[in-house]
Amino acid sequence: MPQRDVVETEAGAGEAPLSPPTVDQPQPVTATASAATRGTGFRWQSLGRWEVALVAFVIATVLFGSAESHYFLSGGDLFDFGLNIGPIALMALPLTFIVMTGEIDLSVASTLGLACSLLGYLFEHGWPLPLAILTVLAMGVVTGTFNGILVTHLGLPSLAVTIGTLTLYRGIAEIILGSSSVTGFPNSYDKVGTSPIPGTQFTWTLGIFIVLAVVFGVVLHATPLGRSLYAIGLNKDTAFFSGIRVKRIKLLLYTLSGVICAGAGILWTFQYASSRYDAGTGLELDVVTVVLFGGISIFGGKGTIIGVIMAVCVIGGIQSALTLINVSAQAQEVVTGCLLIISVVLPNSGAALGEWRARWVRAVPRRS
Repeated sequence: MPQRDVVETEAGAGEAPLSPPTVDQPQPVTATASAATRGTGFRWQSLGRWEVALVAFVIATVLFGSAESHYFLSGGDLFDFGLNIGPIALMALPLTFIVMTGEIDLSVASTLGLACSLLGYLFEHGWPLPLAILTVLAMGVVTGTFNGILVTHLGLPSLAVTIGTLTLYRGIAEIILGSSSVTGFPNSYDKVGTSPIPGTQFTWTLGIFIVLAVVFGVVLHATPLGRSLYAIGLNKDTAFFSGIRVKRIKLLLYTLSGVICAGAGILWTFQYASSRYDAGTGLELDVVTVVLFGGISIFGGKGTIIGVIMAVCVIGGIQSALTLINVSAQAQEVVTGCLLIISVVLPNSGAALGEWRARWVRAVPRRS
């Protein structure tokens, strides 16, 4: 467990004595380690309870959608589900790792829009599509690395940095393509938005998300890098003095985010057979909602990939159900906002109660 590793690092080699300490023997290191251990255990219990709650949310979403429309979860609806949630789910994966370290990236949707504009511009000017795709992915490396350098090497707050680059990348996208749109992509590429993966009803975007989710899950839960992400989120200073390359890891995460968001922009272009600078406008709210609703703590150091996958199912399912019953897009944004508030309040309220309980227990005098 990553939290336990960090606790042991913070506590050092000191351990509780075998005999009870006398009143004249204060032991701050032991007390700190004990409190940290209790807090860590409670956080994992809270995480488990939140994932159980997500299972309940998934069941409730299925029951609600099935009751409102008999088309819910049909073949066509499942395909539409993938079209709507696929790009959001893809961008949520690298953001999960970034938030795990206690940072944020709000430029994900603008990077998607920039990738969409650049791909359309290059195609319109006669570039072969394979070469244009590679160029767009390289652009994602540049945009993600730029975010990472500002956050890690200049020490700027990630919230302010990515709000700025959110506007910057969208503005560059508009400069590249203007108000026009580019169409006429080859049919073999446009199948991304018209044909499911053979033998399934999954869109190509959703299928790629499933594969990447497995990879991200293995990295997070079964590799030293994953344990480092938890450690950085819990206490970046302790992680640094434990030998973890905090700045390098964060920089790589932002670069990864830029590449995957650029890839999502490529898929978006082929999915809708059109390239526009305003592609994906406003999707950053949905991406953040998926990550936080999946149980990733906004303060870092807590969460699982399975939670994010269930959040994708809940949010995508709710959107599909509301669309089937003709609920307006504005009303759906209200639902998304409510889910975002729930994802911040409920998981952290359990941790706050646990801290309050630990302080109350320490404040109560022990009977001799």
